[in-house]
Amino acid sequence: MGLKDIGEFGFIDRISPQCCINRERVYKAIGDDAAAFWSDPKRLTLVTTDLLVERVHFQRSAVSGFDLGYKALAVNLSDIAAMGGTAREAFVSIAIPEDCALEYLDAIYLGLRHLAGEFGVNILGGDTTASHQDLIINIALTGSVPEAEILCRDGARSGDLICSTGCLGDSRAGLHLILHGILRDTPELEKLYQEHVRPRPHLREGRFLARQGGVSAAIDVSDGLSSDLQHLIDSGRTGARLQADQLPVSPELEWFGRRFGCDPIEFALAGGEDYALLFTLGADRAERVQKAYQQEFGQGFSIFGEITESGEMELVSPSGTRSLRPSGWNHFQLQKQHGSE
Repeated sequence: MGLKDIGEFGFIDRISPQCCINRERVYKAIGDDAAAFWSDPKRLTLVTTDLLVERVHFQRSAVSGFDLGYKALAVNLSDIAAMGGTAREAFVSIAIPEDCALEYLDAIYLGLRHLAGEFGVNILGGDTTASHQDLIINIALTGSVPEAEILCRDGARSGDLICSTGCLGDSRAGLHLILHGILRDTPELEKLYQEHVRPRPHLREGRFLARQGGVSAAIDVSDGLSSDLQHLIDSGRTGARLQADQLPVSPELEWFGRRFGCDPIEFALAGGEDYALLFTLGADRAERVQKAYQQEFGQGFSIFGEITESGEMELVSPSGTRSLRPSGWNHFQLQKQHGSE
């Protein structure tokens, strides 16, 4: 048996029982967007880390150094957002091949500092080493959240509404442009490209939702809606029913679908790297939270499904109801063919 037989999440399940040696101060170990442990009696420290590997997550020839640095930090900030936290300190480790120009490295750190400055994050250290072939960037990021406000994956209950803070599928469309060398000759295509190379972490939205009450579970959409929703229902031992005509698809993605003959719904379900927050919300709180969110951000969040007791995912469309299986990113398995630039 090899890694391709069990995939990324099967491997995580395999190693997790061996990893937590002393649970005394641990609130959340492996299995959520970030680990959480007590730093004082009422507050939790959050820690997350993400690794970007050339030819797996990006092609150096297809992304600027600035955008690579920006995205490397953005994916970590998104994990803190999914826990309802405030981002604090970052540590950047980088393995550099001999053919990587100094100017490219300078641009990476410009991108890092640009996004770090937006959210008041310090870059306090890390590690630098040589690489024989590929550029590798790893960022560890800390954050914090009051224990009473933390958002986790395992709280969804039957009857809760399924919601998103942003549109889904745009990043996959942007990746499609890169992979097929398509000229960005319209504002719609440029917007989709930017959604892929400079995803916006929804930190403010996550912190806002954590303070409201009524949000039962949350995760960031990094692997694709169908995969990340599967994580939520697996954690909560529930099911989900989605309404296809209510999925948050942008006008740009609809335009893209018409031009290139792609189905925006499939892009939304199996895209990944959108970094919107997918969350569940008690139906009795929805009107109040939606109104407050609208006042805070000038637009509402999307509601497009509900949690069920079925143990399965279903998609309801005018043509009927069909079962859904995770179809987004899974390292070591071949099913994700759209996950690297």
